[in-house]
Amino acid sequence: MKPVQSTLKKWMNENKNFKDNYNKIKNEILMDPEIKEFLLLHPELTQREINKNLIKLYEYKTQSKQCDKCKSFGSCVNMLKGYSPILKTDNNEIHMQYEKCHNHVAHEKQKQQQDLIQSLYMPKEILNASMKIIESDDERLEAIDAIDNFLVKVHSSGLPSKGIYFYGPFGVGKTFFLGAIANELRKINISSMIIYMPEFVREIKASLKDDSINEKIEYFKKAEVLMIDDIGAESQSAWFRDEILGSILQYRMMEGLPVFFTSNYNLDQLEDQLAKTNRGAIETVKAGRITERIKQVSNEVRIAGENRRNR
Repeated sequence: MKPVQSTLKKWMNENKNFKDNYNKIKNEILMDPEIKEFLLLHPELTQREINKNLIKLYEYKTQSKQCDKCKSFGSCVNMLKGYSPILKTDNNEIHMQYEKCHNHVAHEKQKQQQDLIQSLYMPKEILNASMKIIESDDERLEAIDAIDNFLVKVHSSGLPSKGIYFYGPFGVGKTFFLGAIANELRKINISSMIIYMPEFVREIKASLKDDSINEKIEYFKKAEVLMIDDIGAESQSAWFRDEILGSILQYRMMEGLPVFFTSNYNLDQLEDQLAKTNRGAIETVKAGRITERIKQVSNEVRIAGENRRNR
């Protein structure tokens, strides 16, 4: 049996068009500026080695190098999406490797940062909130100053032990403030967990059926920054108030971990609300314990103004 290379060479000699095209492509490959520079840097490579790896060199030539032909990670044109080819030599042989391209690295960083904000039942617009688009007026000035002071402390000395308890009427943007703070913290790789309180109550009750309740409570206890939205809006049992909410707040108070809240009630009003159980009992002492813990993990700040949802 004749060697494949000699058979191929004979076939090329007998097929002039193929031979002409082959030589044309070969010249284009070898005249590529990056391949030309690579070969000049490695004079030890023989012509036989170069010819043997023309397909590999062609693959290198036609692909994007560090995103020069790609606008984004999603529009990558390479064979291995998000990876850029590199030519190397080893023992006088040509090898091609792939490394993550700039867009791939940026995409991973963005995804990693997005994963720093987790939520239970929060609308997407809240998760995309930004301090840049919060309107500053006299009725919001105290809240904006409180956020600025918190972030200054984060940058200068790490996470403070107290978050902020935002209270005010319906629709003034309290929840949006939580999302904006979470995104500011995300920029410096601090994670946040945002909980919509009424759904959180239902989530915990459902967890009783699959024995995941302890795991979830531990997660909320130890979240780097915990944000509880609309506390006081839910109809809750004394068990949830004392064993779940009380346990989470107690742990975070002892560990110096901040909590952010939003509510339609100030803390005195919230205490009255928490004292009422879904069975009609009034338990002021136990409700007082919860509000005292809230005071230990947050500072009370009022947000006023018109209902922005009616605009």
